[in-house]
Amino acid sequence: MSIEITGEILPQESKELTSARYVPEDEGEFSLRPQTLKEYIGQKKAKENLSVFIEAARRREEALDHVLLHGPPGLGKTTLAQIIANEMGVSIRKTSGPAIEKPRDLAALLTNLNDHDILFVDEIHRLNRSVEEILYPAMEDGEIDIILGQGPSANSIRLPLKKFTLIGATTRSGQISAPLRDRFGVILKLELYTPEELELIIRRSAELLSIGIEPSGAEEIARRCRGTPRIANRLLKRVRDFAEVTADGVITKAVADDALTRLDIDRLGLDNVDRKLLRSIIQQYGGGPVGLDTLAATVNEETVTIEDVYEPYLLQQGFLTRTPRGRCVTKLAYEHLGLPFPMENNRNDGQIKMDF
Repeated sequence: MSIEITGEILPQESKELTSARYVPEDEGEFSLRPQTLKEYIGQKKAKENLSVFIEAARRREEALDHVLLHGPPGLGKTTLAQIIANEMGVSIRKTSGPAIEKPRDLAALLTNLNDHDILFVDEIHRLNRSVEEILYPAMEDGEIDIILGQGPSANSIRLPLKKFTLIGATTRSGQISAPLRDRFGVILKLELYTPEELELIIRRSAELLSIGIEPSGAEEIARRCRGTPRIANRLLKRVRDFAEVTADGVITKAVADDALTRLDIDRLGLDNVDRKLLRSIIQQYGGGPVGLDTLAATVNEETVTIEDVYEPYLLQQGFLTRTPRGRCVTKLAYEHLGLPFPMENNRNDGQIKMDF
């Protein structure tokens, strides 16, 4: 199976390997997830604050305050929710925003929770507005309103709930309504990981999977997995395949470099779609600025995919900038792609005027 990107045929696997979203390739990911805060690598600030909140709640024998986790996909929001449940010693019920279609679906979940249990809602920004209305009194007062009957004989009763913790996860915190966001007592933003943190994650995963790997091999993979643990574990498995077939089964720097090069993942973790996106801005729009919708149409991708999957890493690496007028590439992008950087005359609101 293949995907056509403005004239180029790219293998489906190549695109999925560097996607931070959950794909079938990640079926074995659960066995690699840490179970405690001590095992959790990275996100130092969020982890330190969370450990204080958890310890305080345990000492008071109360439910943890409601928690909102936001950040790019693949950084460990679901893992962190499970760790919170483990640290609090309570059960966790997992669902997602799109799966809760009607208020009664949410009511059924809430009324089945025990004291201090956790309800984890992934993609909470996609909750139906009528469902959101049920959450407000549940989060603030520990009660929900239920309508009994229909028509003129309908009655509204308020049903008390057991103390619980709602953990919401989202990649688009700006789409969460203000009334819902304000009801979260703990808001944690997860950042992209550093290569050093990813190297530790890769070595830990290799040990759990019984994969032979040298420190230089782990370092090479860490530099090319886009700051995302999910991608790091995925690439580790694919590099292992090359190591077993083309080498002696041990992942060295040379083996990792050869495998990732064959998979079209360059030395900074950019894949074909990343490079196509940058080249499109340079070659078709003079380096920018270009609007998101126009750019999405040019590279045949959805705007949400560009914003959530590709842009965060390109922005972090300094290849792309956002301006009020659109996206612009930087000198680093020209250098990385081996293209000549045009002479600048001046800049106006992020727009580059150039002489060729």
